[in-house]
Amino acid sequence: MRFPKRPLSAGVLTVALAVTLAACGGGSNSASGSGAYDKDATVNIGSLYEPQNLDNTAGGGQGVTEALNGNVYEGLFKLTDKGKVEKLLADDYKVSDDGLTYTFTLRDGVKFHSGKKLTSEDVKYSLEKVIAKDSQSARKSNLEVMKDVTTPDAKTVKVTLSKKSISFVYNLSYVWIINADAENLKITEDGTGPYQLKKWTRGSALSLDRFAGYWGTAAKNKQAVFHYYKDATALNNALQTNAVDVVTSEQSPDALDQFKSDQNYKVNDGNSTTKLLLAFNDKAKPFTDVKVRQAVSAAIDDKKLLESVWGGYGKQIGSMAVPTDPWYEDLTDVNAHDVAKAKKLLKEAGHAKGFSFTLDTPNYDPHPTAATFIKSQLAKVGITVKINTITPDEWYTKVYKNHDFTATLQEHVNDRDLVWYGDPDFYWGYDDKQVQDWVEKAEQASSTSEQTEILKKVNRKTAEDAASDWLYLYPQIVVANTKLSGYPLNGLNSQFFAYDIKKSS
Repeated sequence: MRFPKRPLSAGVLTVALAVTLAACGGGSNSASGSGAYDKDATVNIGSLYEPQNLDNTAGGGQGVTEALNGNVYEGLFKLTDKGKVEKLLADDYKVSDDGLTYTFTLRDGVKFHSGKKLTSEDVKYSLEKVIAKDSQSARKSNLEVMKDVTTPDAKTVKVTLSKKSISFVYNLSYVWIINADAENLKITEDGTGPYQLKKWTRGSALSLDRFAGYWGTAAKNKQAVFHYYKDATALNNALQTNAVDVVTSEQSPDALDQFKSDQNYKVNDGNSTTKLLLAFNDKAKPFTDVKVRQAVSAAIDDKKLLESVWGGYGKQIGSMAVPTDPWYEDLTDVNAHDVAKAKKLLKEAGHAKGFSFTLDTPNYDPHPTAATFIKSQLAKVGITVKINTITPDEWYTKVYKNHDFTATLQEHVNDRDLVWYGDPDFYWGYDDKQVQDWVEKAEQASSTSEQTEILKKVNRKTAEDAASDWLYLYPQIVVANTKLSGYPLNGLNSQFFAYDIKKSS
């Protein structure tokens, strides 16, 4: 998920089920540029998403992924901005004929920022850290398929799975390889990436310096500084006054005209995987009744909401799958806006006079706006909504961890996360045995085409059941000074690679 935009890791709700991913839509994977640039430049990056801490297995949040993934920490594999998996710290790997044993050979010459040489023991430690009892990583459930991790020698890691997992290598692209001897990872780091942490000033900025001992191609700039702002207006003002050079994800569409009309800036409309959900607690009345969920979904005019929040940007979606997912189908006609149908369904469900429920709403944009809109829409069919505004930390504990809610608003950032509807213990509590069986079979599939066909069934079934109401798909808008090139356009799963950014003088 980008899930929540502040408290959880970008990986908190991500699952992808193929080793090789389809391209993430049109356009290049970064803003292009040529000519001379300042190799000693400081690139100032503006963001709304400050990390909660620096450990992506401890609820570090979207911000820790945005700033540190690929920049400070690396994995055995890398998920590119176009959504493809490439080898990174893994020089090579082999898979046994039965699909249960993976043998990885590590790249030579890799050092941690502390100077320690990377060994197989560090990889073992990092993998086991993700599935540890206290881990808050979404990879925890994905990687619990690992039955055994051994280190035959310093360069070799052997992983034995309890069952076949077509998505195993993809999921490894989200696992940071960390020095097994590192401590205090919530406030410090010891990764292998092109930058090392210089300083983190909470509430203000996080500075990264080019790592002189990096094993690969050096960062194109000397320093990348992530500056954090409380709201989109302050962030846009920072861009206008050159306090920052680029905004990772524009959240104020009303501000775009000023940048479009100024030759000093470029507005890039990339491909997003972020969905805004009205998530029902499918185990809490009245949302245990599929007709109630269908009625609520039909009562809300998603197109009007999208237009009111994003103007001409973004896209309507009718399911958890997004256009870049291989199993995507346009299901916006399922539970489409229809007030008469909504009233009919409510009557059939025994709620002809409506009902009331509490909507737990994160306190940052666009949730309060969306909540108010939903409240007014549902009032038209007799449903009373009480909005309970909570902080991201409160949301994590109350909703995600304790499942103490009736309905909530939340963003889910990652691609291919449809499969979470196959987990009845997930926070929204959707429990359908057929869907669970399909999700399991998809993971055991022998080919991506087989997997795709199975997950198309999951996509349609969850849409027809109104397992959630998928309100809209966010745009991914990166605004940058024209002196910059090489920045990522798509921000897939909220990562923002800074090492290829060039800044002309």
